[in-house]
Amino acid sequence: MQVRILGCSGTIAKGCHTTSFLLGEHILVDAGTGVGQLTLEEMQGIDHVFLTHSHLDHIAALPLLLDAVGARRSQPLQVHALPETLAALRAHVFNDVIWPDFTRIPSALAPFVQLSPLEVGDVFVCTGTLIEVLPARHSVPAVGYAARGRIGWWVYSGDTQGNEPAFWRRVNALHQDGAGVVALLIETAFSNAEADLACKSQHLSPATLARELAALQPGNPPPLYITHTKPREGALIMHEVGALELGALRPVDLQTVDTLQV
Repeated sequence: MQVRILGCSGTIAKGCHTTSFLLGEHILVDAGTGVGQLTLEEMQGIDHVFLTHSHLDHIAALPLLLDAVGARRSQPLQVHALPETLAALRAHVFNDVIWPDFTRIPSALAPFVQLSPLEVGDVFVCTGTLIEVLPARHSVPAVGYAARGRIGWWVYSGDTQGNEPAFWRRVNALHQDGAGVVALLIETAFSNAEADLACKSQHLSPATLARELAALQPGNPPPLYITHTKPREGALIMHEVGALELGALRPVDLQTVDTLQV
């Protein structure tokens, strides 16, 4: 399975787009501004959107995606997220004030979008792809995801100040499953100089990332990709990550990657 990195920045700037990953042709994980990289035909081919949480950088393009291709689809787009995330979408986006309520347009029986709740531990099979919902800890209710590709597992932490022990137990278990985890995406939004801001906004900095990664089983670690860096600090963050004593781990800046094969 090919995973396209449509956006993985912590905010926008020239050449930087916020989080969105296209798994194959039909599954989108998060709907940040990176969705704008897709053609209309590619957007129309998306049948499922899995959201990690309700923050704007992860949902900003969802209403625009529906506006662009909703009328061209024969079935509603399925948006999967925690109940709290779906409630936020209903209250603050699809409320006929910020954006039309596409959960009722063009009709309640045939809307552009259907909002489907999920919980940690749920497993879905969407267009032949197995997706598991993983626990996450952030300033709002949040989850991460694991997806089983042809080669192995793609794992994405979502935004987090520190992952639940259950997250790392599951990552370690998945890494022992067949080919294991072939791509582990962990956010590191701030440099160590802004560690206090990272803590207050419940994001990671390189120092806290190191403590997180200590939960990985020793031996043969999964390939590690750093995501959600801020454009003004990206180079510094990667320098600080590179200076960590991570053993066999060789972190890669996800901003330098267009696609992953999993």
